[in-house]
Formats: sequence, C-alpha cells, structure tokens
Amino acid sequence: MPDRAPQPVDRQLPTDEARDLISLVRGIAQREVAPQAAEEEDAGRFPRELFTLLSGSGLLGLPYDSEHGGGDQPYEVYLQVLEELAAARLTVGLGVSVHTLASYALAAFGAKEQRAEHLPAMLGGGLLGAYCLSEPASGSDAASLRTRAVRDGDDWVITGTKAWITHGGIADFYTVMARTGEEGPRGITAFLVPGDAEGLSAAAPEKKMGMKGSPTAQVHLDGVRVPDARRVGEEGQGFAIALSALDGGRLGIAACAIGLAQAALDEALGYAAERRQFGKPITDFQGLRFMLADMATQIEAGRALYLAAARLRDAGRPFAKQAAMAKLHCTDTAMRVTTDAVQILGGYGYTADFPAERYMREAKVLQIVEGTNQIQRMVIARHLAGPETR
Repeated sequence: MPDRAPQPVDRQLPTDEARDLISLVRGIAQREVAPQAAEEEDAGRFPRELFTLLSGSGLLGLPYDSEHGGGDQPYEVYLQVLEELAAARLTVGLGVSVHTLASYALAAFGAKEQRAEHLPAMLGGGLLGAYCLSEPASGSDAASLRTRAVRDGDDWVITGTKAWITHGGIADFYTVMARTGEEGPRGITAFLVPGDAEGLSAAAPEKKMGMKGSPTAQVHLDGVRVPDARRVGEEGQGFAIALSALDGGRLGIAACAIGLAQAALDEALGYAAERRQFGKPITDFQGLRFMLADMATQIEAGRALYLAAARLRDAGRPFAKQAAMAKLHCTDTAMRVTTDAVQILGGYGYTADFPAERYMREAKVLQIVEGTNQIQRMVIARHLAGPETR
C-alpha cells in the first residue's frame, strides 16, 4: 500500500526562528492534538489541558510583544502556526485564534499599567480568553448591541446577554463590548471582565453540527461590577476597537480554514492512492485527478491570499479589504474542498470511520463566524465602490 502520511506544507518563512517554531508546532500537533481529535470531538470534550500546554509553549501570545509575555512574531508566522494547529484539529486552531482576538483590545488599546498588570497572565500564564460582541438580536448588525454598562462611582455595572461566544462558560477572561452612551457605534465601550466575576454566568453550550469540542454559549451578565481600571480604551471607542480586532481575527479564521482544507486534501489523496477500482488506483482516473488538482490550487491560492494580507498588516499598511477577501475566499475554499473530499471517499466519506465527514461539518461554521461571508462581500464592495447610498 502507498504511504498515506501527508507531506508537510512547504512554507516560505522569514527567519530560522520561525522555521524552528513551525517545527515545534508540528511536533505538538502530531503528538498531542491529532491523535485525540476524532474521539474528543465525538464526545464534545474541550481539551483544556492542551491549551495549558500551548500557553506554556508560548503559543497563545505569538503576535504580541515579548515585554508582556508575547512571542514577537509577525502575523505572517502566527497565521501559519494557526494553520498547522487547525489541520490537526479545528477546535484547537480556532481556539488559539479566538484567544488572540480576545487579547487584542488590551494589547493594542490598553493603558501601559493595564498591559503590565494583565497581559503576562493572558499571553503566557495559562489563561483562556473569549470575545463578546454578538448578542441574540445583534449579529451582523453588531452596532445595535443592547448590553449596557452604567457608571457607578469608580465602577461600571454591566447587564445584558452575549451570544455565540466561543469558550463561553470556560474562559478566564472576557473582552466585552457594552453600551455606555448613545445608540449606534459611538456609544459602545470595551471592558475586560474576569471569568469568575459575580453575576457572570453561561447558558448550556449550543448543540452544533460540527466543532462539538469547542463550547459555544450565551454569556449572561447580571449586574456584573467591574472597576473603571478594567475599561479598555476611551469611552465610546469600543466599536472601533471591536472592528480593528475583527480585521486580524478574520485572518485567523482564513488560516484555520486553509488548515482544515489541507487536512481534507491530504485525507483524499491518501485514500485515492490506496483505493483500487477496475484494476487500478482511482488516482489514475482523470475526473478524480482534476478534482484533486482543483482542490490543491484553491488551497494554495487561499494561503497566498491570507499571507499577502498578513504581510500588509506586518508592514503597518491598511489590510481590512484584504482580510475580508482572505476570510471570504479561504472559508469558501474549505467548504468546497471538504465536500469534494467526502465525494472522493464515496460511501466511506459519509461515515464517521473517516475524518472527511467531520471536516465538512466543521467547514460550514467558518463561513459564518467573525462576519458572515455575505458581510465580507459588503466590506469588500465598500472598499471598491464606497458606502452604499442612503
């Protein structure tokens, strides 16, 4: 039988340090992540101990400053780490992306004293974060959020419900967007809320089609009191902070999508090399060969797109349009490639004995989270043609 082991992606990395980092991540992915992925996803188990390992290995703060426990890595490298982790298990890759997103507000907009106090534990102290923007009635229209924070002396009292929160109920800290002023985007402020704050609770996790090991839940804030020292940025700056965070977060989703698609292609290639029909491997049939060629091309194009956007970000140049393009293309690619992988495996692809069906179920959510792909098209069009006329 041919060797079914997938070949590592040939990556163009900027430094020897980055190459060593990718080697470290591949080792962790092969030893600690992939072997338990199918069983734990089927059981709906979140691998918290694995995130403790990732934190101890310096992988939960890669794009942030080493001054506060980060890894000083450019986004170009950080995203390729996410891709490697997501290829082994999407719950892990996406979990690292969400933690990075949750840490962004404080890292980018926090006061010097706030960063010194909180970031070391967030980036390398074993903590896990969650990002709270969406609500039951405000998803794509995030500026209409209703969660409210009211000033009470030196504190703020936060009341409301957040929805679709990755790590909801298990996070150690929540970056929460709440209304402190007028209606619309200018009345929103960001807060860093401890996971054990009195009045904070989570509903039962949602029962999902895929990513069952990653808890997604509503988070309830019932008069949660936080000091003004945990307000991040200026009053009314929260929506701008949220959108800035999402630009980077969309690149994280894009990288995770390409990792998932790569895993599906590897599975399809390995199966097709072993499967024989009409006296020869099915890889000899042109129709299937063309499917594999299209899958590989879409993956390479997606990888190039998210890396191009990352390099713009690293250079301090505008990248919001390219981030939306990357999120759109890469997640659509993941959906197409995983669906084609199931088709190549035939009946076996539809069974839980092979990972292809799990990959397909997981891919769908990537077209929805951190801005649906319809929203990405709106963002791209606004960059091209300007705002819609009223």
